[in-house]
This record gives sequence, structure tokens and C-alpha cells, in this order.
Amino acid sequence: MTKTKRSAAPSPTGVLGARALNRATLERQLLLRRSPMSAEDAVGHLLGLQAQNVKPPYYALAARLDGFTPQALSRPMAGRALARIVTMRSTIHTHTARDCLTLRPLVQSARDRELNQFRKGLAGVDLDRLAALARELVEAEPRTMKQLREALLKQWPDADPGSLSVAARCKLPLVQITPRGLWGRSGQVTLTTAEHWLGRPAEPAPAPDATVLRYLAAFGPASVKDMQTWAGLTRLRETFERLRPDLVTFRDEAGVELFDLPDAPRPDPDTPAPPRFLPEFDNLLLSHADRTRVVPPEYRGRHWRGNIAYRTLLVDGFLAGLWRLDEEALVIQPFGRLGGRQREEAAAEGERMLHVMHPGTAYDIRFGTVRE
Repeated sequence: MTKTKRSAAPSPTGVLGARALNRATLERQLLLRRSPMSAEDAVGHLLGLQAQNVKPPYYALAARLDGFTPQALSRPMAGRALARIVTMRSTIHTHTARDCLTLRPLVQSARDRELNQFRKGLAGVDLDRLAALARELVEAEPRTMKQLREALLKQWPDADPGSLSVAARCKLPLVQITPRGLWGRSGQVTLTTAEHWLGRPAEPAPAPDATVLRYLAAFGPASVKDMQTWAGLTRLRETFERLRPDLVTFRDEAGVELFDLPDAPRPDPDTPAPPRFLPEFDNLLLSHADRTRVVPPEYRGRHWRGNIAYRTLLVDGFLAGLWRLDEEALVIQPFGRLGGRQREEAAAEGERMLHVMHPGTAYDIRFGTVRE
């Protein structure tokens, strides 16, 4: 196992370059070497896993955890220790039960702002009454969004159906109940409230201080704007200033101030970073305003097309290509040419990933057309 070299301090000027930020973030994201954490503990440490689709959280943990199997995530989801809910950036995340009940209230102001975009379709709709009715409906019986929308339309027949759906999602902490989200199982999206599903009362919106510290532990060093990008919130400067006496600060190469926990790991920039296969929507690539710590400027935007995100390959800690699973092969598509050793290491990591995620299934490993 490769040991991470640590430096007691950054450069004498207090500047952290892209490689220093890369290694610090990878260490906290459990991507420099795999962690022995449980799946539930890792989900908590990472403040959730982006989960628009069912499979990405599983691949995300396969890249990060030693001894991981898909059942290690499915079991706590089936046991309601984890759940799928809309939180940061108005996207579905897999969270611990506690975070479902605390992070969702923290970002409620962003969900309220989102509703402003649908005012025209909600003309004449009493949103508080809508929230109360929707809660009553989904707690009486979990419902699909179509079923919920049709019930709400009976009360507000002149409203825009899609806007009613958005309003219910924004006003209430709706979780997707299992079997949706379980590995190897199917099921349409069926919703109830977090409180009802988890058997716990709602909690008041917390002060953001503790979440700032957790964000830095998982994604730091980071700027105020970085955290606002991750959370989809605004006006967090005051919180960082309140915490400043207990934090350390640096600058990136553009002069942006970065905050960090004093004892957080900041490995040597030359620490080896093995290749990693990440799922689409992995939070590593979405949780900073300046993503050059992971995405080289020349590859910016190449892992997206419209609203579609691709599965990504890290080489030496940075975005280096895409990957996909065809019926018979793992196809690796580097953006640039990989050296012989890099190809060997990527193939070995791909073979390991396939063994973890698809045991007993034979796949070839192929390098596809280089994406110039």
C-alpha cells in the first residue's frame, strides 16, 4: 500500500498550486487509497453521494472503499439508515438518515428560490396548503410523482401540472422509498416524507457552521464560493468569517482565499495518485467553483454534453478520459495519449472495478478512440 507523504505546510508564500489542492482533495475524498470505512460512514463523511441515477453511488464507493460490495450500500438503504432525497443543487443525493433530516432544512432557502421560477404555473395556489395536502397524501400511502400530481390537480385544476410537482418536491423533504436505489432491484420512483420513512421527527434548520467544517473535511481546502457551489446556497461569507479564528487560510495560484481545517491532511503534491473509475455526477467534479484541482483547463466541459454527464477516469489524480461498459467490454477513452505504464495501471484498476461490481461476468478491457 502506498503511503501518503504529508507536508507540514504549503509553500512559504502560503500558496497551494493545482497539484497540492488535487492531492488534498483526493485524500479527503478517499481516492488516494481505499478506506476501510463502512459504506454508511463513507456516505456521512462525504456529505452524501450524488444519485440522479441508481448506480452512481455504488461505483463511487467502489472507487473509494476497501472490501466494498454493492450489498454494503444496499443493506443500509433497505434498513433505512440511508435514503435518497433532493438536497444540494436541487439534485438527488444518497444521504444518511440524520443528514436527510438536517442537510435538507439547511438548503431549504435554495428550494424556495427555485419555486420562484414556477410562479406563473402556480398562480392561485396556496403553497402552504399544497405542502400540507401533499404531506397527507404521501404519508397515507407512498405515491409516484404522477399519482401525487393528479391528486393535487383535483384541488388546483387550473395550475400547471409540472409546477405542482416541483412545488411538492421543493416544499417537502420527499425521499424515494426502496426498492428504488437498491442494487439489482428495480422500482419506479415512489415518494413519502423523510420523517415518515425514517421514523424520526423533523429537525429545525441548523446553523451552517457545522456543515462548513464537514465540507472542508471532505472537499477542502476551499473558498467561500466553492462551498456555495457545492450547496447551492448564497451568502456564506459571514459563516466563514465567524469560523475564521479556528481555521487556517491559504491562496490558490489565482489569489483566491482558501479556508481549511488546521489538522486536515494536505499531502505532498508528488504523492502518487492511482487511476480511478468514477461514475457520472461524482461530487468530486461538481463541488468547487474552480474545478481545475481535478479538471485540467484543456479538458473543461469534455465530461458533459448538455444535461448528460459521462463516467470519468482519473489518471495521476486528474480527469483524463471517459469510460463505459458495453455488453462485453469495459471501454476506456482517454482524452490524450496515455503512457504504457499508465495504460497498464488503468487496465488493472478497471479489472478490479469489474470484479467488485460485476463478479462472475466476463468483460474485455479495451482502449477506445483517443478523444483529442
